[in-house]
Amino acid sequence: MRILRIAAAAEAASLALLLINLFTVHIGGVSSLVGPLHGMAYLVTIAATFLIPAPPAARWLALIPGIGGLLALRRLGHR
Repeated sequence: MRILRIAAAAEAASLALLLINLFTVHIGGVSSLVGPLHGMAYLVTIAATFLIPAPPAARWLALIPGIGGLLALRRLGHR
């Protein structure tokens, strides 16, 4: 669960940084650095959700890019 929390937060924060960069100054270096970080956090979120005993709804929610990890954590908290 700890890895899922960290990955979900990194996924959401990196998406926010990418969108802020896109709609403001659009610095290529920021996109080059944060883009792969976001992708890796997304993959770790999916893998962590599938590795813990989770209901199918939480696993499907984890597949949503950007906020899926946070939604899956919320679903797991209601168990």
